Amino acid sequence: MRIPGRAAVGAAVAIGVIGMFGGLTGCSSDSGDGDKGGKSGKGGVEVAAASGELGGRDTACALPVRFSLAKSWKAEAVKEVEGADPELGSTLLEQGPVTLVCEIDAKPAGHIGFLRVWTGDKGKAAAGTKPRQLLKAFMAGEKHVRDARYSEVKAGDLPAAEISYILDDPDLDESKRERALAVMTPQGGVVLHLGGLDSEEHEAMLPAYELAKQTMAGAKG
Repeated sequence: MRIPGRAAVGAAVAIGVIGMFGGLTGCSSDSGDGDKGGKSGKGGVEVAAASGELGGRDTACALPVRFSLAKSWKAEAVKEVEGADPELGSTLLEQGPVTLVCEIDAKPAGHIGFLRVWTGDKGKAAAGTKPRQLLKAFMAGEKHVRDARYSEVKAGDLPAAEISYILDDPDLDESKRERALAVMTPQGGVVLHLGGLDSEEHEAMLPAYELAKQTMAGAKG
């Protein structure tokens, strides 16, 4: 099953994306203080300048992990779909064993797309599950995927699994690059996903994804 909440980023940018113009409600925050310069990561991938941290209880999205937020990106906790049927709303916010809990909007930074955080603590997202198992369970809900490449990586000091793939988007009648990352915590699984309007936007947003990946750590106490 494709996830309308993510597919809409490409298919409905012109008319508004869930979360971009208020379709999802919740508290929001910009990147905060503490600006740090960007740098090059492993493999020469650029890492965005950081400005603040996301994931703590006093941030826009309380998460089982924390990581640095790219400068000018805006985070918003996902709580519900306004005016949606309860059953439909649940479907919009779930993929495999995880639920969409946070959207980090690239629009204030000049790009069209989101970093999305999904979490879960039951079944294939329960503590003790391997990151690759969680990632495959998440991807089982995504159709029209090809050239999927899985790898074992580190997200900060956390063991992680990552996938880069091409999505043949039937809504746009074109293909685009996407990627996702999964880690496990004592509170359950976490998936970080990066889409984008198209492959060009996806590549432009990679530094923010790399920043989150390289600075990821478990939640504090």
